[in-house]
Amino acid sequence: MDSTEWDSVMQYISDPGDFPSPQSERPVSEMAGLPFQPQHMHSQMLTPPVGISPHSLIARCRTLTLVPSLQSSEKSATSEPPDSIPPDHQPENTIVSVSTTFHPGANLLPIPPDLIFLSSDNVFFYVHTTQVLAMSTNRFNDLVPPKPIKTKTRDDLGLVISLPEVATVVNIILHAVYDMSCAHYRPNLDTLITAVDAMAAYGISPKQHIAPSTSLYSLILSQAPIQPIMVYALAATHDLYDLAVPVSSHLLSFPLYTLTDDLAARIGPVYLKRLFFLHLGRLDALKRLLLPPPQPHSPTEDCDFVEQKKLTRAWALASAYLAWDARPGTYFFFPFETAAIQ
Repeated sequence: MDSTEWDSVMQYISDPGDFPSPQSERPVSEMAGLPFQPQHMHSQMLTPPVGISPHSLIARCRTLTLVPSLQSSEKSATSEPPDSIPPDHQPENTIVSVSTTFHPGANLLPIPPDLIFLSSDNVFFYVHTTQVLAMSTNRFNDLVPPKPIKTKTRDDLGLVISLPEVATVVNIILHAVYDMSCAHYRPNLDTLITAVDAMAAYGISPKQHIAPSTSLYSLILSQAPIQPIMVYALAATHDLYDLAVPVSSHLLSFPLYTLTDDLAARIGPVYLKRLFFLHLGRLDALKRLLLPPPQPHSPTEDCDFVEQKKLTRAWALASAYLAWDARPGTYFFFPFETAAIQ
């Protein structure tokens, strides 16, 4: 089918109410209208053609409409009244979701895409076999063939591989594969954690893509105050020491007794020991600072040797109380008289 014919079947479906609020995640896919071909439904996936600009390819919509057109013989045989046909139904059209970044006309590399990933929520991602294989140590969990499959027709953009992850997760993984920032999509922390775990399964090194100089590192660290223990567990699972260190500052007031068995197993013995020693070390440092009494000075008219001994005893009692019960995030108030501490 020519590009002009594809342009004729593309349609924009936009509703202002479909756009998320600024605080929510931005959509990673949009809808594109395609001709419905029932004879090819079981033989190949429906994919948008190459050579179409993103503006003519992409249309915003929240719902998926897939209504095959009836053949002439079926139309005459059917007894279904016309009123039952949806008012927005367009014959011989299918609506599919295409990634807003990884679409056929994205021009991410000088060569056209030759591989298609399909997320579990039916969003198409058009990528390059060479780029995926270069970033993965296990051929994307043995899903991608070692050599690109040559296409036979102009509209066939390559092998379609189904992934178990949703589109928001696949979007983050592919941004890491192409070394691009996904911050403008505003993914939440749970999505980021799931994506990093999936990266390891697909042979993409989290250490390489979550370093202090990378955008993914900054994106995860910016959301660390929301659930610091979950980010620390993520860093521990993939040995991301440069991420665990700044995140640990948010765990000083974390109650260690709330750690579950599953979370402790995910953190592992090495980073779990570091977390416990962080808490114990802070308490020891507090004791070293508090326990030594103030240095005595030469007697004066207002503070002689006897008054200094009283202050030393009071300091010892107060510091012992603080050192015994002190925990990160705990505040103490002592209603001392001003004259007693001067």
